[in-house]
Amino acid sequence: MPNWGGGKKCGVCQKAVYFAEEVQCEGSSFHKSCFLCMVCKKNLDSTTVAVHGEEIYCKSCYGKKYGPKGYGYGQGAGTLSTDRGESLGIKYEEGQPHRPTNPNASRMAQKVGGADGCPRCGQAVYAAEKVIGAGKSWHKSCFRCAKCGKSLESTTLADKDGEIYCKGCYAKNFGPKGFGFG
Repeated sequence: MPNWGGGKKCGVCQKAVYFAEEVQCEGSSFHKSCFLCMVCKKNLDSTTVAVHGEEIYCKSCYGKKYGPKGYGYGQGAGTLSTDRGESLGIKYEEGQPHRPTNPNASRMAQKVGGADGCPRCGQAVYAAEKVIGAGKSWHKSCFRCAKCGKSLESTTLADKDGEIYCKGCYAKNFGPKGFGFG
């Protein structure tokens, strides 16, 4: 269809967008009626839009499709979503299994070239990559839950027998059991 008025083209329907009906976002123009989430079709505005390439989403759908996945990233406090996003075209890939801490690493093996040894992999931990938790020095990449592999922070971990866990896995595996717990 020819662009008779010389106006900008809508990023969704590719028809001419005139000033009275124009919404601008990330350098593109849209009709007000076309400025909808690509997944749930909710109306968007400058506070609710999330852009990915040429596609526009509401922040909720964007988070489900492109945001972090796993424990602790539910939709609001106290929720855990088992939705892996198949309805959004996301292909779920199972992560690699977690490598447990080397229980046979001697104190001498943990001191490598003057640097502390990582309890998980046994390699030297230098200052640029050091994270301290449970009284030990870890590589940032090794500072993960021993059960689920979730990345940890020094304030969000629980340790047992020299191994570190996220609070959820610790409670599930070592917390109280029975009716009313877990």
